[in-house]
Amino acid sequence: MVEPQETSRTPHAPAAPAFPELRVIGFADVWGALAEGWRDVLRAPLMCMALGALFAFGFFLALACALWLGKAYLAYPLAAGFVLIGPFAAAGLYEISRRIERRETPTWGGVLRVMFAQSGREFAWLAFVSIFACVVWMYQVRLLLALFLGFRSFASLPAFLETLTTTREGLMFLATGHAVGAAMALLVFSLTAISFPLLLDREVDFITAMIASVRSVLKNPGPMLAWAFIVVASLIAAAAPFFLGLVLVLPILGCATWRLYRRVVAPL
Repeated sequence: MVEPQETSRTPHAPAAPAFPELRVIGFADVWGALAEGWRDVLRAPLMCMALGALFAFGFFLALACALWLGKAYLAYPLAAGFVLIGPFAAAGLYEISRRIERRETPTWGGVLRVMFAQSGREFAWLAFVSIFACVVWMYQVRLLLALFLGFRSFASLPAFLETLTTTREGLMFLATGHAVGAAMALLVFSLTAISFPLLLDREVDFITAMIASVRSVLKNPGPMLAWAFIVVASLIAAAAPFFLGLVLVLPILGCATWRLYRRVVAPL
């Protein structure tokens, strides 16, 4: 009789998460996401506006430090750079919308636990990408200033603005800086349009999240670019009255981003 041979059994490796299924959306979905984001803010107004106020305060503090240090020329690019890290700062707002979507009542304890839990996950790596992009943006602004305006110093922000708008070198700096900034902003937007909500919602790595985000933009170029324009225009308008508008606009955009993500990425 032949004795049966023992076969070594190796544990199966866990299957890799499936790549997110991306859907085609229209402009109506963009407006629908904005409407849903507004309704989410109305359902948790104090929490949403508190998170918006916290981000607005950090925005104001950074600008005040630039002016206090005599770096008035950094005020405008620093304001633009904050847009690059906006998706990272909105993690709490995504969680608020997610809980409302599940018909749960958002609580500070639950939202803060989710926010702090992201520090040890893939979310933190994507946050590093956003912050790194902001640092690169500031360095390229300094390089362009040196190329077009030299290493001169400006006594005040009005003096810097006057140089930008009344001199040939200043106008060239504005044109070049905006062109470079637009290209960089488009790249960062493509990488982060849906990647932060995706990482909050599913167990995928940050590379997969960025690839999915870029593909979502390529699959829906019109609606996604319209969304990018709405974000930028809203932030500019909200920053005009001493940044007070950011307290309301940022929560709406953050909650609407989650709602747009739900329309772009098919459920599991």
